[in-house]
Amino acid sequence: MTTALFHHPDCALHETPAGHPERVERIEAVMTVLDTAAFAALERRAAPLAARAALRLAHPESHIEAIEKASPESGWVSLDGDTHMMPATLTAALRGAGACVAAVDAVLDGAVQNAFCAIRPPGHHAERETPMGFCLFSNAAIAVKHALEVRGLSRVALLDFDVHHGNGSQDVLWSEERALFISSHQSPLYPGTGAAHETGAANNIVNLPLPGGAGSAPFRAIWEREGFPMLERFKPELVVISAGFDAHKDDPLAQMNLSAEDFAWITHAICDIADTHAGGRVVSTLEGGYDLEGLAQSCAAHVTAFMERGAR
Repeated sequence: MTTALFHHPDCALHETPAGHPERVERIEAVMTVLDTAAFAALERRAAPLAARAALRLAHPESHIEAIEKASPESGWVSLDGDTHMMPATLTAALRGAGACVAAVDAVLDGAVQNAFCAIRPPGHHAERETPMGFCLFSNAAIAVKHALEVRGLSRVALLDFDVHHGNGSQDVLWSEERALFISSHQSPLYPGTGAAHETGAANNIVNLPLPGGAGSAPFRAIWEREGFPMLERFKPELVVISAGFDAHKDDPLAQMNLSAEDFAWITHAICDIADTHAGGRVVSTLEGGYDLEGLAQSCAAHVTAFMERGAR
């Protein structure tokens, strides 16, 4: 079976103020590498706009309306010190959430083995009622809730290896006993959440904080010792990944020391567990990664691992 790539040109129309790390060049770097011959076998699909019902799976109507009302006709509007909107931002964000929902449907329908959503703005910092950290809608958590509420699954896991804690995903899934959220991240670091004692109302949250400077060995060890055993016991029917690549050694926003090979390793390890329990069904969505070369290399390694699984 094939690997699907969900993307839409609208994601490159969302611009941020000069000097902002979450810039158009990020998605251009990702798509440039994924447009090379090595990725010719990807099944390319246009990311649809998310339906309002999909957004409501993770956010109250008041949040959706506030985002819509904040959308400017020209210039920029700042929702906080990091999170900005311009006229094309809302459409880009709707493409991101829509990509994740469509990817879940494609994988669960058996049309593809796995899928990667090359989208921006990212989503894992968007809480139920608060946009923050460059994020408007909680894309990965929306994908999880869609699989549970609309597609009728009973156990869906969300794994997040972005260097920043996915506080938004945690907030949305805090009381969702049918979901397991596992996050490895640098701590202390923005947004200040993700301590090991934050375990969720249903004991369904697993936080794996790592110190600044941590490299391949501690990263792999904490997943092998804690993350993967929890995932195995959960027996997911679908795995969703918040794929942030800002734990790369060259990333300017953090101080971890991973390489593209580490992202290939964790992708294969996740897929091994998905093969056992979920029929190999995995959906991944782009989160962080702000060094363009590190982002491109890491994303290529991640998607290559998906393609290798689909080719089996």
